[in-house]
Amino acid sequence: MLGNLEWVSATRRLELLADPVAAAVRSEMDAQVAEIDPDLADTAAFCARYDVPLELSANCVIITTKRGGEIGYAACLVLATHRADVNGVVRRHLGARKASFAPMDQATELTGMEYGGITAIGLPADWQILVDEAVAREAQVIIGSGLRRSKLSLPGKALADLHGAEVIALAQ
Repeated sequence: MLGNLEWVSATRRLELLADPVAAAVRSEMDAQVAEIDPDLADTAAFCARYDVPLELSANCVIITTKRGGEIGYAACLVLATHRADVNGVVRRHLGARKASFAPMDQATELTGMEYGGITAIGLPADWQILVDEAVAREAQVIIGSGLRRSKLSLPGKALADLHGAEVIALAQ
């Protein structure tokens, strides 16, 4: 497994997952979970402390879209070494007039997850999930668990196969 963490089946440690993530992991995939220091949940600190390459760690950002007075939400999953092109690729792909990062309080309320642990697994069923093609290609990717005190490890293909997911080139 990746890094110097103790990985176990996520279904054996559901208490390490936010409720919506636990429900999705139970029903959809075989993921591994590792407990971490919540003060080290941010990607750079996590990777440095737990010896996980940045290029195998993926971040999930929640996007708010606006079009014709309607507001929508989506998630973008990109490797930590890349940035999502929110104002270009993401906005156009979602058919939005405007796309921006959701405010922290809104993102946590809508997802039921902790800031710094938000992940693409367990999001509302009507949200689009845009998975960067580099994430989908990885044999193993480390992502958030919905909580700051743990991380998930799973194949990039499992993320590409999530309900509502589309694999596109969305990174800069």
